[in-house]
Amino acid sequence: MAKGKAKKEEESIFDALALLEKEMNIPSDYMIEKISNAIRIALKKSNNGNDDIQIRIEPDKKIFSVFIRKTVVEEVKDSGREVLLDVALQYDPFAEIGSVVAIKQDPKQFGRIAAQTAKHIIHQGIRDVEKGQVAEEFQSRHQELVTGTVDRIVPDTGDVVIKIGDHDVVLTKNEQVGNEHFRVGDLIKVYVVDVKVGDRALRTTVSRTHPGMVKRLFEMEVPEIFDGTVVVKSVSREAGSRTKIAVWSNDENVDPVGACIGPRGSRVTKIVDELGGEKIDIIKYSDDLSEYIAKALSPADVSSVEIIDEATRSCRVTVPASQLSLAIGNKGQNARLAARLTGWKIDIRSEEEMLAESAEQEDEDEILFDDETEQEDDLQAEETEAGDEESTEEDTEE
Repeated sequence: MAKGKAKKEEESIFDALALLEKEMNIPSDYMIEKISNAIRIALKKSNNGNDDIQIRIEPDKKIFSVFIRKTVVEEVKDSGREVLLDVALQYDPFAEIGSVVAIKQDPKQFGRIAAQTAKHIIHQGIRDVEKGQVAEEFQSRHQELVTGTVDRIVPDTGDVVIKIGDHDVVLTKNEQVGNEHFRVGDLIKVYVVDVKVGDRALRTTVSRTHPGMVKRLFEMEVPEIFDGTVVVKSVSREAGSRTKIAVWSNDENVDPVGACIGPRGSRVTKIVDELGGEKIDIIKYSDDLSEYIAKALSPADVSSVEIIDEATRSCRVTVPASQLSLAIGNKGQNARLAARLTGWKIDIRSEEEMLAESAEQEDEDEILFDDETEQEDDLQAEETEAGDEESTEEDTEE
């Protein structure tokens, strides 16, 4: 009867493992390893450090047995490592003094401390697997957009806890757009910036301010970007205010800017709405650097672009006086975004400023020329005077 009960308990262990594998997607082999380690630690603790332990787990045959090996002695001084002959004979009919016998253990007799130890390690194993599964899931979404539900808002910090599937991620205050407000239950999109697996927990950084979010939104809304016909070359963004995006078409018959705007502006409007009204400048990329920089300063009209130093990636842009404030933008925003988009330092001047500088330079050159001419005349005069003095001296000597 007792044997049948023990067999039933062993089978229930494998039933539990099968349930874990089915419902939580935790591999049985992984859990068997964790259980074996837990039992080994528990037995070692309850047997004075004796680690001569044999564990046999065979899921296919539903066999689960644990043995601890002890030395047969005439007098037991260490119950964790030694056993009397009459007890040893119950497990091995050939046992004798000095031999080692394997004694089958009853898991129920491990004791409270051993059971707690096993439970802790098994639970830790489950958490490790779950953490690994979450990490794998989010790493597959690295630099992608994900949609989640606002679960709660932390009053003290303004951080927003978002539930994505069965997992929570935190959208910190500094990764939120300033003019956005969320309520519990709102569906929001976030950009997965980074995923790090730590010792204690998985750290996932999500953002609504990252330039990558704008790029992914265009990929979602513009089929030509999704299929590779149109390519996003660069994005610069000041979240909540303005974004510049440079696009290029691999098909001369497809207008990259028009594709991004969509019929009657339908595509870009959806993106602007998702970003809370953020302005978006869509620019056609060009391999001609001067042309690209000029377009990057849109909506301003540019008269000319002069490359000053390729090593430091610096240039000078000339615009009509009426376009100067537009080219620079409010508090320099348009110029900043254009510089980030192109990767070049841009010095913006009006045509009048350039003409004035040119005239000033000409005056400086003329003054310099006059000074040099005057110096040459003085030098010639000195040479002539010196020559007259030499002639006078010769006449006197004669």
